[in-house]
Amino acid sequence: MIKTQIWVLFISFCLLLHTGSAVEEDDRNTLINFLAKLNGTEKPDPSFGWINTTDPCQGWKGVVCDSTNTFVRQLLLNRSSLSGAFDAASLCNLQSVAMSLTVIRLDGNSIRGQIPAEISSCKSLTRLLIGHNQFSGNLPDSLAGLNNLKRLDISYNAFSGSLPDLARISGLQRFLAQYNQLTGQIPSFDFSNFDQFNVSYNSFSGPIPDLQGKFDETCFLSNPGLCGPPLPKACPLSPPPVNRPADGGNGKKPKGMSKDQVLMLAGFVLLAFVLITLFTWKLCKAKKIEEEYESSNKVASISTLKPSGESSGSKTATSTDSALVSSSMVVLTSPIVNGLKFEDLLRAPAELLGRGKHGSLYKVHFENRMTLVVKRIKDWHIPVDEFKQRMERIYQASHPNVLPPLAFYCSLQEKLLVYEYQQKGSLFKFLQGNHQGFDWPSRLAVAAGIAEALAFMHQELSKDGVAHGNLKSSNIIFNSEMEACISEYGLLVDENRDVSSSVSSDVFKADICGFGVILLELLTGKPVQSNGNDLAKWVHSVVSEEWTAEVFDKSLISEGASEPRMVNLLQVAIKCVNPDPEARPTISQVARMIKTIKEEEERSVGFSS
Repeated sequence: MIKTQIWVLFISFCLLLHTGSAVEEDDRNTLINFLAKLNGTEKPDPSFGWINTTDPCQGWKGVVCDSTNTFVRQLLLNRSSLSGAFDAASLCNLQSVAMSLTVIRLDGNSIRGQIPAEISSCKSLTRLLIGHNQFSGNLPDSLAGLNNLKRLDISYNAFSGSLPDLARISGLQRFLAQYNQLTGQIPSFDFSNFDQFNVSYNSFSGPIPDLQGKFDETCFLSNPGLCGPPLPKACPLSPPPVNRPADGGNGKKPKGMSKDQVLMLAGFVLLAFVLITLFTWKLCKAKKIEEEYESSNKVASISTLKPSGESSGSKTATSTDSALVSSSMVVLTSPIVNGLKFEDLLRAPAELLGRGKHGSLYKVHFENRMTLVVKRIKDWHIPVDEFKQRMERIYQASHPNVLPPLAFYCSLQEKLLVYEYQQKGSLFKFLQGNHQGFDWPSRLAVAAGIAEALAFMHQELSKDGVAHGNLKSSNIIFNSEMEACISEYGLLVDENRDVSSSVSSDVFKADICGFGVILLELLTGKPVQSNGNDLAKWVHSVVSEEWTAEVFDKSLISEGASEPRMVNLLQVAIKCVNPDPEARPTISQVARMIKTIKEEEERSVGFSS
């Protein structure tokens, strides 16, 4: 009996040793090299814990194994600051991984290069999520060989060429490819299986396949070559059949035209001449209008850009103001625009992006292909010296999630701010469009990033009394890494205060309310109609009726987002939009609360939604 017990203990001990190092050493080395290439270095980031002396299933960041800790099932490396290459060849050629790996999630990084054709060896893949990176080149045809794939997200990259025949993947349920450079026709998918689909902002052409009534035109925006429902652009009719030979096919020459035929032909020629003349006249007129429009769009043509009444001899301007006007220089605060002159802004063609209560926003193109954004502020009667000091303080209090002014021009009546152009657009436009793929972790990351940046700016500029003053979703801009950044910080137009006094705490509290409205937009997916008051009132009315779940964006619910954590964030938002400014929390308190929610979300992630 004793011998039996000893044998049982010995076998159990051996099994325990085997379980503790289930993944073979060669496999571990391959995984380590895979991460190193993703990271763009010779070795992985030590913080990931990917080292040969430990088991991938026992503490490697982003690695999820099966219940027996024997096989790697998921690689969850989204938003991990990776900027290397995706070595799918070494990963998927590893037999143990190729047969077991079901999820690869790399979205929200800066990974470059192409997708290797060897990706097809990962036969068990059900989810390949690589959106919001810097991938380029053609998609491999072998991608269509992933027969078990259910979700494919390649959005916000620079992929080009035509799509492989992804319609061969019968179980595909989600395909997101917006904001790429893809061409050709859209495959004839079986859209009855799909819950999400988006190919907007590409260069697809031809008729749209039968969508079976599942998706609207927002899923196909900015593809000029596409036609057919649900787009209003109809597809051209098929070309008519080729006419039979004039001799009827019997080899005989046709007889000469009759008098009636000659008259008819002459009439057609005359009609064609009239149409061509009319078309030429219209074209010349349109060109003239276009030239006038472009001329009116130049920053130089804005009559108030160089204020009337201002001259080199103006006696009303301060000495500082006169110096700025006479020099016609943009006061530079960044080497990015080093050497830029005020006259350069006047000459450059500009596109009006928007016009608000306190100014206009222009996208300015320069000959050296540099693109900047110029904010022109009107009716802000702040002394030149104070404006200059404010802009310099904002630039000094730099934060990676706050877009600083690169340059500014200031005179007695004119204020211009120059920013780097961010092509990804604003949070407002993102939420108002078809925001498929903007999942719960993405929105939570945006909320946490904005809160942290705003808390930093409030702390740095509290003594200067400089708040944002106009915080809203249109002033939250996504940079090239798809990180949310605060723009137009400190452009406060407050005519009710004495310019010699500091800004009261009410302005900082107003920032809290503006941030609370942004949280409500993230949670509900609904637009703001009247300074956020309508959205806040609607949320309060729904919550008071104890129908809290009805508040949340349906796409978040359908993807299985954590309702308790959404409720927690909703409670933070409600505190921020409290009608009583004194009852609102500070932005530092808000940032800590959101950080806690985000950490809980990250700890709970076991399987990609």
